[in-house]
Amino acid sequence: MQNYRTHLFVFFAAAGALAAFALFVAKPGYGQSPTPLQQPSQETSARPTETSVQPTALVRERRAEPVNASASPASPAAFAEAASRNSALRYDLTWAFGGKQQRGWHLYTPLISRMLETDGDEVSGDFASALARWQKTSGLRASGVLDDETLYQMVAAWQGARLKDKSYPTPDRLLLAPSSDFYDPARPEHLRQVERETYAAYKRMVAAALSDPSLGLKGTAGGGLAPEEKYLKIVSSFRSREYQEHLRRQSPHSGRAGLAVNSPHFTGRALDIYVGGEPVETKDSNRAIQVQTRVYKWLVRNADRFGFRPYYYEPWHWEYVGAPAAR
Repeated sequence: MQNYRTHLFVFFAAAGALAAFALFVAKPGYGQSPTPLQQPSQETSARPTETSVQPTALVRERRAEPVNASASPASPAAFAEAASRNSALRYDLTWAFGGKQQRGWHLYTPLISRMLETDGDEVSGDFASALARWQKTSGLRASGVLDDETLYQMVAAWQGARLKDKSYPTPDRLLLAPSSDFYDPARPEHLRQVERETYAAYKRMVAAALSDPSLGLKGTAGGGLAPEEKYLKIVSSFRSREYQEHLRRQSPHSGRAGLAVNSPHFTGRALDIYVGGEPVETKDSNRAIQVQTRVYKWLVRNADRFGFRPYYYEPWHWEYVGAPAAR
């Protein structure tokens, strides 16, 4: 019996030793580490599973990157692909303004170039490079592509720079401008009123334009525009609420973009200025003519020096926001 207990004790001791030896062999140690497939670390397991499907935003960003990745980001060659896309989007980009479908951004090229501070052609690498710099400072992805997101941000900037003070002028704030300053010299007196500071700034701007030989404007000995000169003449200035309502009744289908209910012309600080084509026609074909005239491009480059800001959709419409704002 005693021998039986001794044998049983030896048997269990041997079994325990074998089990301990097997566990020792299986336990990692002595420079051996588990493979990621056996026991991934916390850093590895926290990563998302890689698949062939990529997020839409990443795909869109990659498509907007320059094709020449080896080129310097500042060089025009780095934006060859962006320039190619801009060539198409300037006429084909679909967007909306004032409830109306719009197509392309070519009508706003002078304003865009002024904003980007570039003289590069809109389908060039120089233009795309300047656009990328502007996008970066504006919190956008610096792709160099003028897409709808970029255009809407530009529109917001232009609209945000317009006249803020919409107060109605008291009679002493208005003056009667001479008929020689108007596109239509037969315009009645009640439609030739201009806010005083606005008129003084307008006359300074006209004097500067007359002194620029590249414009070829005809002037008088007194420093004004000649009677036969039409460019830069005032088409419309102060319009009373009553007169604006009269216009709306005459054109009931003009819509809010055509005849604003709360027009800046009520202030006497908004001027419609002749820049070419049909004076105040919003058809794309007419605006395409206006934005290419030397006078319009001059205004885009210089009007802010005299306190005037544009209404981007109407090339003829300029609002006096004041000299301090212009500086």
